[in-house]
Amino acid sequence: MSNPTLIPVILAGGKGERFWPLSRRNRPKQFLSLDGSGRSLLQATAERLLAIAGGWQDIFVVTAAHLEDGVREQLPDLPIANLLVEPEGRDTAPAVAWSTLEIASRYGRDAVLGFFPADHWIADEAKFMSTLTAAADLATQQAAIVTLGIAPTYPSTGYGYIQQGNPAGTYGDGFPAYQVDRFTEKPDRDTAESFLATGTFSWNSGMFVFRAGVALDELLAYAPEILGPLEAQGVAAYPTLTKKSIDYALMEKTQQAYVLPVSFGWDDLGDWNAIERLLKGEDPNVELARHVGLDTQGALFYATDHDDLIVTIGLEDTVIVRDGKVTLIVKKDRTQEIKNVLKEIQADPTLKHLL
Repeated sequence: MSNPTLIPVILAGGKGERFWPLSRRNRPKQFLSLDGSGRSLLQATAERLLAIAGGWQDIFVVTAAHLEDGVREQLPDLPIANLLVEPEGRDTAPAVAWSTLEIASRYGRDAVLGFFPADHWIADEAKFMSTLTAAADLATQQAAIVTLGIAPTYPSTGYGYIQQGNPAGTYGDGFPAYQVDRFTEKPDRDTAESFLATGTFSWNSGMFVFRAGVALDELLAYAPEILGPLEAQGVAAYPTLTKKSIDYALMEKTQQAYVLPVSFGWDDLGDWNAIERLLKGEDPNVELARHVGLDTQGALFYATDHDDLIVTIGLEDTVIVRDGKVTLIVKKDRTQEIKNVLKEIQADPTLKHLL
């Protein structure tokens, strides 16, 4: 094995339901190109991590069984041994625990790992790489489980927040680090505004960096019901594992959590409104489809068939998406409810094939 500064692990098992109908069961969000680059989100994530990994031999991907072929198609240079396939989704804690065990067995307990969701957009990739170097330094010098905290730009109620506690020195090119004081799940608007006013809160990006041995020790202390079966049985233990996020299983409990507040232009592309944030210019609408409109503004249009024409009259703040035989029309402030509609479609045998 080589000795990279940091071994990236890409979490690529998500569904991306809030991008339906473009995102489907076998074509989830991470397989889509949503930022106009021509690369899928998964491909962009892997390519930006190549430099710090040193090559494809030191990048790992965790995905769901039904997405294995899609990942291989999208990342043909990824070694087969580095594609960790979960037989069923059990949230992020089992994925992190299993992949950490696997990498520790190949590289040793001192190996520094980084976990990265496959569906994030990064604007300043050079600064992102500098941030990872600083996080790896912190993880190497301290028994630290480092989380990247995104400098908030507005009082979001859709993100979790991290409050920085005691200063913990500077790392890399002068990045200050802090012990984590507390994690707070998605707050209401007033609480989010109060967080921003203090200047001590970051958005929880879901990106983590740590030494394998440190994380395994902490998982043993706080999530033995997940780590124990994986140590004993490997991936065969999955059906018996508790479904739990890494935030809940470990990050909210460990005393080794550190936050590195960073700002490199970031979006988690959570729903269709994220496309507007990325692509909105001076035009009244974002048009990724042929559109003719009258008195229409603040709308987003997307069509997979560029010959399709969408015509609107008197619409505001609306998302319209056409994909095959499905058309979605939703007010921008209700895109979070797409998942609720999908439950109804799932329950209808005549419609399930559209998921």
